[in-house]
Amino acid sequence: MQSLTKRRMSPDELDSLLRTSTGTGCRVERELTDGWFNTAYRVVLDDGRPAVVKLAPPADAAVLRYELDIMTTEAMVYRRLARLPDGGVPTPDLLHAGAEFLVISVLDGTGWDQAAARLAPAAEAALRHDLGAITARLHTLAPEDGRFGYPAAAAALSAADWPTAFTAMVDALLDEAERWRSPLGVPPAGIRALVAAGGEALAEVTEPRLVHFDLWPGNIFVDAGTDGAAARITGLIDHERAFWGDPAAELVSLAFGGDTGPDSDLVAGYTGAGGVLDFTPGFRHRLALYRLYLGLLLVVECGPRGYGSGHLGFCRRTLADAVTALRSRG
Repeated sequence: MQSLTKRRMSPDELDSLLRTSTGTGCRVERELTDGWFNTAYRVVLDDGRPAVVKLAPPADAAVLRYELDIMTTEAMVYRRLARLPDGGVPTPDLLHAGAEFLVISVLDGTGWDQAAARLAPAAEAALRHDLGAITARLHTLAPEDGRFGYPAAAAALSAADWPTAFTAMVDALLDEAERWRSPLGVPPAGIRALVAAGGEALAEVTEPRLVHFDLWPGNIFVDAGTDGAAARITGLIDHERAFWGDPAAELVSLAFGGDTGPDSDLVAGYTGAGGVLDFTPGFRHRLALYRLYLGLLLVVECGPRGYGSGHLGFCRRTLADAVTALRSRG
């Protein structure tokens, strides 16, 4: 995906950056073009290890407030996941981290979106169950300071309670929408009113947990299995959008890959691994708010990233559907 936030380097420039910063250079094999925000290159390090180098946007690139320094969020998540027992959440190893780049190990397999056509229904169901269990283990991670919101963003995008943090997150996007003249299709005051009406439901969340918030199939790597071997999840990638919040919010992006309802394979895997998804009226109200938030985010980011009208149309429909669903709750 082409984006104005992507920063490209020549092979010599990338080799020089790594050699200067880490003492290890690299040989570039190719650019990985599936990403939507950062630039990524498949490389071979001087010691022979294959790796992926992710580059942060240029310093002068326009980004949203929550995106400021989010590469440090991704590095933090890799470090926290590495400390979970028995590799509870499969993910690349963090090999090096700098202010403007990450170097991570290469995962087996491919993105689930690319492997889907090769998966039999039974294999798909088993993978969704496993994904639920992995997600439950992801949600055992809690912030060291006990605060809700974005780890790397300004203090204004975090708070001691979830209603305050979530409201600040929405307000920040609405401010950006005004800056970029984003075609929201609904007045900002209307969105703020919908969020305010959900304050009681949001207040039910009292313990922040790590929420990836970008677990669409392209960020879930799988090995489709061959010669009798079962399909398996090999890792979760692209943790930069993560925040400390309500685990229910994870279902929004997970829904792009399949059913996330109370009787789904994914929820069975989640609860079987000790996670709690209670689907009470308050839970469902919060889930509708998180769909609103994702729709808002998708529309607003089209401005600084320079996405075309086709993708913008999808984003606007996502936001409109979320607004309609919330309004129907009365």
